[in-house]
Amino acid sequence: MPQPGSATVRSRVRIPLTFPDGYRADAEVFTFHGLADGAEHIALAFGEVPQGGTPLVRLHSECLTGDVFGSDRCDCGPQLRESVERISEAGGYLLYLRQEGRGIGLYNKLDAYALQDSGLDTYDANTALGLPEDGRDYTAAAQMLTALGAAGIELLSNNPDKAAQLACLGITVERRTPTGVHLSASNVRYLRAKVERTGHSIELSRLVG
Repeated sequence: MPQPGSATVRSRVRIPLTFPDGYRADAEVFTFHGLADGAEHIALAFGEVPQGGTPLVRLHSECLTGDVFGSDRCDCGPQLRESVERISEAGGYLLYLRQEGRGIGLYNKLDAYALQDSGLDTYDANTALGLPEDGRDYTAAAQMLTALGAAGIELLSNNPDKAAQLACLGITVERRTPTGVHLSASNVRYLRAKVERTGHSIELSRLVG
């Protein structure tokens, strides 16, 4: 994979955040010039990285249904909430990436939900629509991290593909740390597909048969 071109910080602004459960965190939000895909991705800095330490980084793909409306069909909203707290404690960045539906867009994601209701899993539903199982490219994320001076990171993720892509793009992933398991009656099949199809490190076996 070729190394991405450079991006630069466009602006930065502090925003106090309050989550529905009352948790509060202060974020410094960064925008960028020169991102490879031209999308309006942002980085949110939380806490302070200890001197000589490694920032904890979450690459979080936008999920309107989960992040905003609290959908139980995925674990995106709970992962976002967990990530903000853990990064605030350790010091690091949450990259909020405009990659709805693993890169297929909101309308296509909702069409895929309808196919899942007929029995397909989350990956087969995408391919039935003529779309990739996972269309995400993390070139812009690598550019953002480089612009922020975070060439070596601890990655907060269950997804091995994120670490593999970042490594190919010149980011040193010193370790990958999984998120918690955010299980609901509505997302069991979704989480199981992630484990069985794409090797996500989600410890479902101890929670469901």
